[in-house]
Formats: sequence, C-alpha cells, structure tokens
Amino acid sequence: MSDRRKDPVEGAPIGRRAMLATLAAGAAGLATAPSLQRGWERFLGAASQVDSTGLTGLLPNPGGFRYYSVVGSVPRKDDTDYELRVDGLVDRPKTYTLPELRAMRQTRVVHDVLCTDGWRVENTPFEGVRLADILDAAGVRGEGRAVRFTCLDGAYSENLTLEQARRSDVMVALNMQDKPITHEHGGPVRLYAAPMYFYKSAKWLSGISVTDKVIPGYWEERGYDIDGWLDGEDRHGNDSAA
Repeated sequence: MSDRRKDPVEGAPIGRRAMLATLAAGAAGLATAPSLQRGWERFLGAASQVDSTGLTGLLPNPGGFRYYSVVGSVPRKDDTDYELRVDGLVDRPKTYTLPELRAMRQTRVVHDVLCTDGWRVENTPFEGVRLADILDAAGVRGEGRAVRFTCLDGAYSENLTLEQARRSDVMVALNMQDKPITHEHGGPVRLYAAPMYFYKSAKWLSGISVTDKVIPGYWEERGYDIDGWLDGEDRHGNDSAA
C-alpha cells in the first residue's frame, strides 16, 4: 500500500518505508535489553489496537511475535473480573474465574508458533488447562459436534471440531514463555491450538460454546482455511503434551 500524501517542500522527504526502517533499526537493539524489549512489545500491542493500516504488524519485534487486532480496543481483564463462560450443548454450563482456571490441572506444550504471514517463533512453551478437561467437566451432549470460541473484543471468533478440541495439545492457555499471558499477547486467557496456524488460537478468550456443527470464525469468513493445519502435523493424534 503506497502513501500518496505530499511531503513538505522543505527538508528531506521521509516515506513510510524509511519510517519503518528507522523503527526497525531501533528495535534491533532491543534484543540485548530485556526491559526495553518488554516496553517495545507493550508499545506494539497498544499501537496495533488503534492502527487501521496494519503497519504495526510489519514492525520487527525481538521476541518474534507480531501484533494484530481487528477492533479499536479490547477490555483489559484480570483476577478480579475475568470470566470464561462454557455453554451450548452441554449438561453443566459453567463460568470460570481466572483463579479457578489456575487451580485446575495444568498442561505444558512446547511447539513452534507459525503465522500465515510467514513469521515463526520456535519452541514456544504454553501452559494451561486442556480444553478436553473443560469439555468433560461440562458434559458434552450427544449432538455436540464442534466448539465455537468468542472473545472479549466482541468481534473475533474461532472454531474447532470436537475431535480437534479434545487433542492433548489444544488448551485454554494461561501462560506463554513461562509467564502469564499479557493483554498484548491475548491474555489473560487465550486458546492455543498447537498443530494449527496461530490465527486458530483465539486471543482474549471469553466464551466456549459446544455446537452441532462447525461455525466459521472471523478469519474463515474472510477466506482462511476452516481447519488451519500446519504442514506435517498428525491430524488424528499427537504426542506434544508434557
């Protein structure tokens, strides 16, 4: 996308590419300064929520991740007010608080994170509650075939078949890279589907609903693959959980 605005007559013109290059050069030095890197990540996360151009997704981050939001702002939640609603075709609907999720049995999965844009973060650890455990606690009814996920932003949604949702490498994630998931990374709770492209791992998770069929999510409605499998993944089993 080109910038067609006129530059001032006086002074050297600074186009969008030059601006990005300047920011990239500054960001490169952050890799050796963890505190600065965290500040840069917070900046990228905040900027992405008000960036209608998508340019913030092009800016480098020493941590490897890129930041995207489909709405202008997302409510921030914590231990005092976060809730995860489980409902739909289940016998025992339930709303979980963040402390309740932390008190449940935790699973750790280490896997590469890969985006459809091509960036990858290798050997990324996630920890949380297996989605299968949450579904078992709710009691999925016989007509249940899929799971729909909704998010705090009120716009994003995702889906998995019931078979996919019960894999041991699919979880309601509370930690990433051995730290609580930050708001910028989709916290305090996000979905994590290890064997799929990262768009399937819905950020700012607020709802899990069992349905009788797969309901296309936000990106699937815009042409993305309904399953989103990574190349080479075992689609009917896994041994990634620890």
